[in-house]
Amino acid sequence: MSPPPISDTLSRSTLASGASVGPAAAALTCDHCGGSLPERAVEADGRHFCCAGCEAAFGIVQGLGLERFYARRQLSAEGRRLQPDTAPALNWAALVRVGTDGRSRLDALVDGLDCAACVWLIERVLGAEPDVETARVNMTQHRLSLVWTGDAARGQQLIERVAALGFRLAPASGTCLTTARGDKTERELLLAIGISGFATMNVMTFSVAVWLGAVSDMSTITRDMMHWLAALIALPTILWCGLPFYRPAIQALARGRVIMDVPISLGILLTAVMSLSETVRSGPYAYFDAGISLLFVLLIGRYLDRRARARARASAEQMLALQQGLAHRLAADGTPEVISADQLGVGDRILVAPGERIPADGTVVGGKSSLDRSLVTGESLPTATHAGMAVHAGMLNLANPLTIAVTAVGANTLLAEIARLMHLAEQGRARLVELADRVASVYAPVVHTAALATFLGWWLGVGVGWQEAMLYAVAALIVTCPCGLALAVPAVQVVGAGRLLRRGILLKSATALERLASVDRVVFDKTGTLTLGRLDLLPDPARRAEDLALAAGLAASSRHPLAQALRRAAGPVVAVAGVEEEQGAGLKADLAEGEVRLGSRRFCGVADDDRAGPELWLVRPDRQPVRFAFADHLRPDAAEVVAGLKRRGYRLSLLSGDRTPTVAATAGAVGIEDWYAGLSPADKVRMLEEWRSRGERVLMVGDGLNDAPALAAATVSVSPATAADITQTAADAVFQGERLASVGEVLHTGRRSDRLVRQNLAFSLVYNVVAIPVAILGYVTPLFAALVMASSSLIVVLNALRLGWERGPWTR
Repeated sequence: MSPPPISDTLSRSTLASGASVGPAAAALTCDHCGGSLPERAVEADGRHFCCAGCEAAFGIVQGLGLERFYARRQLSAEGRRLQPDTAPALNWAALVRVGTDGRSRLDALVDGLDCAACVWLIERVLGAEPDVETARVNMTQHRLSLVWTGDAARGQQLIERVAALGFRLAPASGTCLTTARGDKTERELLLAIGISGFATMNVMTFSVAVWLGAVSDMSTITRDMMHWLAALIALPTILWCGLPFYRPAIQALARGRVIMDVPISLGILLTAVMSLSETVRSGPYAYFDAGISLLFVLLIGRYLDRRARARARASAEQMLALQQGLAHRLAADGTPEVISADQLGVGDRILVAPGERIPADGTVVGGKSSLDRSLVTGESLPTATHAGMAVHAGMLNLANPLTIAVTAVGANTLLAEIARLMHLAEQGRARLVELADRVASVYAPVVHTAALATFLGWWLGVGVGWQEAMLYAVAALIVTCPCGLALAVPAVQVVGAGRLLRRGILLKSATALERLASVDRVVFDKTGTLTLGRLDLLPDPARRAEDLALAAGLAASSRHPLAQALRRAAGPVVAVAGVEEEQGAGLKADLAEGEVRLGSRRFCGVADDDRAGPELWLVRPDRQPVRFAFADHLRPDAAEVVAGLKRRGYRLSLLSGDRTPTVAATAGAVGIEDWYAGLSPADKVRMLEEWRSRGERVLMVGDGLNDAPALAAATVSVSPATAADITQTAADAVFQGERLASVGEVLHTGRRSDRLVRQNLAFSLVYNVVAIPVAILGYVTPLFAALVMASSSLIVVLNALRLGWERGPWTR
């Protein structure tokens, strides 16, 4: 039985709770959305809400026993409050996809996601519905994926269920994934980095003068002037540029939670306040340089983290862009009409000209041509079309016009399904956010407690003045600031990325190195990965030069890749006149000796055999057929790299969409025993997920659009620079050149990086164990604490630099 409509649930929840409207004297913020309360707020059971919608939303959360959401969430300052709107007017049932298995599926974009707790709440609320099988939220892409048993009409109720909590939803669209809010945040961070960097250089100028003055007997008046000049630059900079840390810290404290931004904010602000107090009092201690330098470094880290999260959103946008654009729809009288591709409907007939991509899935009903299916299926050779043949969005028409009857559009196309596979595969990585929050919740209270104990111990216990006690407390805060811990991983990542970049490998993910370190299985695609993706004619001593010249003359009038490879191999030739081409079959011409044909076995009447690989046949009257065999050459070091990976203990597999004989030949040539042929993109994802379910960590090396979901589903992924743009976006690393040794290099760098990170973390732990007691006992001033902290960071960085100096086993 289906649940009642959300509107009824809201009404009953509001009335049953005994809500009343009254002054908001006892509360400052709404207990559901966290927004400010109006003069007359809704009160119910001692709680305060800004509106009846928030009170009803709280009732839903409380009724399901999910009150932990309010303690775990983090509200973003630029985010929208979860104030429920009226029920969505959009007909969501029309967007539901019903599969042959009877399950209904729906994808939507969600506005209002601020943290992992929001993801947890939506998934728990929807998961409580008995007919919902899957409810997954991708926080990076703000995307909800729903699967349930039942009819499409149920989708409207499920969407309203989420909307009732205060989230806004919109149909999933690639063009909506890059939000203006994200762009604005990145611009603000860049501006803050620029301002703080400029201010840091100027403040350090005055600080160096004070340091030198301590040796050369600088007068008090001159020293105070330097302090005031530093204050004039540092204080406004610290107040404005620190907002990306202050806002989350204030919001977390308002809800009784502690995150890593809290000790960072306290350390920076207390340093500034104490330095200003010393400047006003004409004291010797002013540490504006320490505070502003710390802020500058942390802002850089925050921006890099933001950029790493934004990359995933571009993948689906570029994926779906392949099926956007214009289409030529045929009217009832056969007249073509130019429309937007998203206006196509099932049953429409479209005309696809040579050189155009097919905008929707369909069936060929007219015309003969060849299709480049490599971006969708991974097949390296064009495929001849025939009446009734199924074609998919993203395929490229190579030769003649085609008339296609549309069978699927928009979200129901194969291309959109590939994009959905990428969304689902990427969801696991976003869940690391909650783990980081838990670590911060343990670390920050320890730091605060140590600083507070230092202040109270010296002020109340020892009896020194509060200014001196504050000096020791700030020193404890600075010396325990998580800079060493924060740099332990990024420093190695930066050096590792630089090392790979010098070797022609672009590292695109901030977490790729740590995932590379855990890899135990390497999975290769064939075309364009183990091979170069370039067809060449194989030598044949038995072949006569005149046969090659004649074949090349016939091929001169064709755009087929095999014909072009034949023409390249023969060199300058005279084109044969009167050549006719039968699409997908071959070429023929009437010569003095009779009809001559160049093409496939069937077209030339040659019996089939077990020989693998692409080929063309030349048949002439009263002569033996001549075979022209072609090969997509292996990368020059493919076999060597495969052998090297085996020696290092990696398990190797080959997944390909090509035919079995071709895949078997390639696997045998490079020495991979575990290979699979004829796989679809979904098949590859299933195999990767099966390996990962057994606890294996998989590196996927792939080229082509059909590999994009597999690249996203793998633990970590690498793609050659010759790959399709969308594949490079999905991959964690991209390598240049023809050498496959780049795969070995990224694996070596990942493992070496992991060892250096562990060393850095161990050093940071020992540093804190030693430094904290020393600071608490009063042996460390804020300046000395800043120098010690900077020294620890320098040691971490120098250790990381070793990665760039070493020569790896894959380096030539």
